[in-house]
Parts: sequence; C-alpha cells; structure tokens
Amino acid sequence: MSDVLLELPPSLRSELKEPMGRLYTDADALLADAGTPLVAVGDIVTYHLLEAGTVPRLALVDERTKRSAVDSEVTAAISGFDRRITVENPAGTLTRALLDAMREALDGEATTLLDVEGEEDLAALPAVLAVPEDGAVVYGQPDEGMVLVTPDDAARERVRSLLSRMDGDADAALAAVR
Repeated sequence: MSDVLLELPPSLRSELKEPMGRLYTDADALLADAGTPLVAVGDIVTYHLLEAGTVPRLALVDERTKRSAVDSEVTAAISGFDRRITVENPAGTLTRALLDAMREALDGEATTLLDVEGEEDLAALPAVLAVPEDGAVVYGQPDEGMVLVTPDDAARERVRSLLSRMDGDADAALAAVR
C-alpha cells in the first residue's frame, strides 16, 4: 500500500469543479499558449496533446475517463515517452509515491509517463506547485475540454489552500513537490 499523504474530503469536491485556468477545446490553440515544461493530467488530455504532435515532459494516466475504461485506441496512442513509471494512487488521494515520481520527472530532462494504478485526477493540484514558473499544467474538464493552468501566484495559492484543507499531512505533501 502506498503512503497516502492527503485524502479529498467530500466538502471540497464542489470547489474542484471550477476550472483553475482557461478552458480549451482545441489542442493546437492550447499548445500555442502553454509554457514548458508541460504536464498533462489524464488519458484524454494526453492523447490530444500527443495527436497534436507534443509529448509532455510529464503525463499522468490511469486508463480511465469519467470512471470508465478509455478506448483501446487512446491507450495504444499514448506512447513516445522516454520512460514509463507505474505508481499506486487510490481514488481521491495523493500518495507519496505519486508526488515523488512527479518531482523526479520534472527535475529531469526525459519525458515521463506515470501510469497510475488507481486514479490520477487530483495530481493536477500538486503539479501546479511542482512545475516551474514558465511551465504549464493541462487537465481535462469532463464534457467541456482541457484546462490550461499557468502556475502563477494566484493558481499556486489556490492549490495550497485546497491541499491544506484536505485530510492528512499537507506539510509533507507540499514539501514533496517543492
């Protein structure tokens, strides 16, 4: 069992439905506005970025979308990364293994696919803190498109606030992604 650092309480779920950045339906338009390194959270987002010709520095996938298995063509198309790492991260949580793998991937130059056993949805939050100022985080907004988050002070403060109100050890989680 992975070391769960944070767990999402039901009281915060509604706050996570509000996009943390600009919403896009076109991957090329998003990429024109995105910084580097680029972090992609989610199978469908990763698929669209790869189809647009960009391999993110870090992509997190769990082979699921909206709680259902992604199409085999999506899974097959998610390739081209320098390395692939499998981490455990149960639904509604952030584990030390996930955060450590994110930090390691962003500290290096290689492109990394994190194959998450469990769920990667909450990884967008620590990614906003882990990515450098000139980077970007992209995650899916179900049935709407892709959200591009620029890690500016406002976005980072919102993430810190959300993480600090989750159940568990927020200090350890924040330290893992700094």
